[in-house]
Formats: sequence, structure tokens, C-alpha cells
Amino acid sequence: MAKDHGAQIKDDTLYEDLREQGASKEKAARIANAKAAGTLDHPGGTLEQRSKADLLEEAREIGISGRSTMNKADLVKAIRNHK
Repeated sequence: MAKDHGAQIKDDTLYEDLREQGASKEKAARIANAKAAGTLDHPGGTLEQRSKADLLEEAREIGISGRSTMNKADLVKAIRNHK
């Protein structure tokens, strides 16, 4: 049984699984809460299908530094590897 992480974490089991896989607390909480809310699937499809502007916005939201000098492939890689 998953530990209760408080009201801020909506899916404790997924949160713990992500933390065990090495995700940061922030990333695990964001994914667990998005999954619980049903908003995990981005309407833009896969990262490769999204525009560079969308990728830049997401990179800004999650705090990836150096994003303004990255090309689309670099942004995809940075977003995927963000922990």
C-alpha cells in the first residue's frame, strides 16, 4: 500500500513508482497529478509532432536552462530527460 503523501499528491502509488525510477519529487508529483486528473496526454501528440514554440513553452514551464539556444531535437531530448 502506498504511503499517503498528502493532499497535494493525487496518485500516491504512481508518485512512489516514479520516485523509485529516479524522477525528481517535482516531476513525479506533476505526472501523478496529471494522470489522476486525466490530463497526462498532451493534445499536441508526441514531442516530435509539436511545434518548436510549444516545446519552448514547456521547457520554460519546467525550468530547462539554455532552451533559447536549442533546436527542436535538443528541446525534445531536454524535456524527455528532465528530472
